Amino acid sequence: MSSQPTFTQSLLAGAAAGTATDLLFFPIDTIKTRLQSAQGFIRAGGFRGVYQGIGSVVVGSAPGAAIFFAVYDNLKHNSPIPQHLEPVTHIIAASVAEVAACVVRVPTEVIKTRSQTSTFGKTGALSSLIAAQKTFETQGFRGFYRGFGITVLREIPFTSIQFPLYEIFKIQLAKRLGRKSLYAHEAAICGSIAGGIAAAGTTPLDVLKTRIMLDTRTGAVQRSFISYFKEIYQTEGVKALFSGVVPRTLWISAGGAVFLGVYEWTIGLQKY
Repeated sequence: MSSQPTFTQSLLAGAAAGTATDLLFFPIDTIKTRLQSAQGFIRAGGFRGVYQGIGSVVVGSAPGAAIFFAVYDNLKHNSPIPQHLEPVTHIIAASVAEVAACVVRVPTEVIKTRSQTSTFGKTGALSSLIAAQKTFETQGFRGFYRGFGITVLREIPFTSIQFPLYEIFKIQLAKRLGRKSLYAHEAAICGSIAGGIAAAGTTPLDVLKTRIMLDTRTGAVQRSFISYFKEIYQTEGVKALFSGVVPRTLWISAGGAVFLGVYEWTIGLQKY
């Protein structure tokens, strides 16, 4: 069995992992997004219609995750960095992969967050389509990349924490079990712990990302993420920067198990 997945294997496994995770944990993501919304949890929808915006996930999850793993695996296994600096390789590979994935992920996130919080009013089953139409009408194509910078700024530290930890946890667990590799469910445990740690630590950046994507005010495009940070801190306090930290940590911890577990399982299926 080859230790390095092919480009196609990474692509297919990533697509399966991303789709499974986003669909399974979508309601928790909706609750997290509404907690972070400036309009408040109840006005953003509360516990009602927790599947609003799921259409955007169906369209965007597979290609976004596929791009991430295709780039990550390729860079991880073809890095010129010495093996004793392997965590540095994982940080660089994950960061570059996230930037590439954000090209697909950000438009999906914009539509999803606006649908989840009924930014354009209650639109029911067609929430994703209507949110996409309204975004284009009010902000043009540029509107679909609202918050691209802060999303990248959130994802780079997140993946720089998650993936080196994930790789270290896998190595250590395999050593303790006396094996060279782990089964998918064992890798899932490592992914869950690594994801939970990374999620809790990057919650303020996630709050900023949500606020920026939900801002449809005229002139909002010119505002920097620093100005949003100051606005939240001055008007709502530090506590607001950690809005949704519990559902985010639980969601990504559980999602990390599914995401990385499904990925490893799919890679394993393709290799045999």
